Order: sequence, then structure tokens, then C-alpha cells
Amino acid sequence: MTSSPLAAASNLLVRMFLAPDCAACHLLLDEPLAGPVCAACWRAVQVITPPCCVRCGDALASWRACGPLCARCRRQPPAFAIARSAGRYEGSLRDIIHAFKYERRRALADRLGALLREAGADALDGADAVIPVPLHPWRSVERGFNQADDLARQLGPPVWRVLRRSRHGPPQAGLPASRRHANVKAAFALGGAAAWPRIVPGAARELRRATVVLVDDVMTTGATLDACARVLVRAGVRNVRALTVARAATPRPRPPTR
Repeated sequence: MTSSPLAAASNLLVRMFLAPDCAACHLLLDEPLAGPVCAACWRAVQVITPPCCVRCGDALASWRACGPLCARCRRQPPAFAIARSAGRYEGSLRDIIHAFKYERRRALADRLGALLREAGADALDGADAVIPVPLHPWRSVERGFNQADDLARQLGPPVWRVLRRSRHGPPQAGLPASRRHANVKAAFALGGAAAWPRIVPGAARELRRATVVLVDDVMTTGATLDACARVLVRAGVRNVRALTVARAATPRPRPPTR
């Protein structure tokens, strides 16, 4: 994309006097006014490609060898109907998410939201609302914002903040896969003082009729999304889907040799 002479001159001045670097690769930004991440890092995002589990989106060796579901979904189906992710949680996308989440580069929500809308078109189709995965109040104060809420507001449907985190535990990112489900068991509940700002009286009836999309930044084992979905299903939600920016995919298994 070519920029106007005014935009080119403005970018040059910003580079000369502020020398801003890319929030992902930390090289000098060519067009700092276009955002805190360079075009090369956005182009390097690794999109999710098939074959993938039709339920959770995890990598499969092949459709023929594994069928449409991964071993985890066959063994213990999650409470959400489908989960979709924009890209793999590695390389530039991992760096972009870290900048967004831990360095408070909240301007990145707009571009990340565009990736979510494209990758999650089928999850968003016909949805009554999007529901951000909540942070515990202490972690929300510590971080200063909920990254899932910023992402949810980019997607189009109304944002229903109907979940609260009722139990404070260690971050999922620091736990092995074997402990993640136990860490979020009974960690989420409906309601809370600030949980219902977008839902009118009669919210329980609205939830029972609803198709909703849970939104978060990263999916690893799906434990957090599954725990949230189970709360919503118990409340009578008709259909729960899930959408994340990134998927920490299981290494793609090799197809069996003949």
C-alpha cells in the first residue's frame, strides 16, 4: 500500500525524533503512525491450516487417520460446540499478543479483532452476543484491563459480561496441561456487581435462548473456555462457541506409516 506524501513525511518525522520500534520484533518501525507492529510481523502470522479438529481446532495428523475429532475431544467432549483461532501461538503472533496483554499496547485490539472476525466468521454467524472470559478482580486491577474484553468489543455482536471469576488461582500460562482443568474447576460463575451492564431485565430468559461466543486471547488445552462454557450451558444457553486470537497447537502428529 502506498502512502500519501503527507503521511510519508509524518512517518519520517516520527522515526527521526522518536525512533519507535516494533512491539513484536523491536526493529525500527517504517510506518509508526500505522500502529505499533510492523507490516512484516503481521505478514509473518502463521494461520491455522487443516487438517484440524472440527470441534476444538487442534492439529490432526490427517483426516483419514484421525477422523474429524482430535483424541482429546473424542475422550472428553468440551461444552462448547466449536472453537476457532486466527493463528498459531508462536513467532510474531505470540510476540504481538504479549505486547498487547503485558505491555498494555491496547491499540492492537483493533487489528487483532480484524483477524478474529476473519478466522471466526462461522463462530460469529448468528451469534446473539459475545462473552469475554473474565479475569479475577485482583488480576484485572494488576493488569489494568481485560484483554478478552477489548477483543470482544471489536467483533460486532453485543458484549454480555455475564461471567465472573469467583476463584483466584495461578495463571494458566504457568501450568502444565495436566493441571489446567483442575485449576479452573469451579473458578467461574454467573453474575456479579458489574457483570450485567448490557443485559436488560429478564436476562436469564435471554441467556436460555441465546447463541453466544466466548472470547479470549489464547487457547491451549481449552480448559478455561470449557469451564466457562459449562457455566453457560447450566444457565440454559442454547449454543456456546469459542473464539481466540491464537491457538497453542499440539505438535502435529505424524500420519501412521503403512
